Amino acid sequence: MNLEGNAKGARFAAIVSVTTSLVIGIFICLIIMIFHNPIGRIFSSSKPVLDAVNDLTVLLAFSILFNSVQPILSGVAVGSGWQAWVAYINIACYYIIGVPLGFLMEWVFHQGIGGVWAGMIFGGTALQTLILAIITIRCDWEKEGAKASEHVKKWSN
Repeated sequence: MNLEGNAKGARFAAIVSVTTSLVIGIFICLIIMIFHNPIGRIFSSSKPVLDAVNDLTVLLAFSILFNSVQPILSGVAVGSGWQAWVAYINIACYYIIGVPLGFLMEWVFHQGIGGVWAGMIFGGTALQTLILAIITIRCDWEKEGAKASEHVKKWSN
């Protein structure tokens, strides 16, 4: 079966991958939100540790959700030949927005480790996920399929 230039197949694979990952991420999110106390007790019985787990549970849930989808979207983008765009988006989201936002939330607003983590998650991972999702949604799959077919022909000779 020849799949080169199969735009519909590539689009379908991207949709299935992102949807599956999103469903798994939501499921794990819910498990963490529902069972955060028992999960915390697996690691410690200390009240300060359990309080910290309770305070950070929402950030962990969002981290898992965004980190379940973002790598899939990055893989779709890299597989489509947009490696440079992915690198630029990654640098901008994490190092230009995420790290400074985390620094701001910790040192200016005194949010502690939760502030650093939130800055990285919402300024880095969530923003990168959103940008990659927009790029993937707006992709002209037929055009990308034709480009892939040309590349295969060029390199197979």
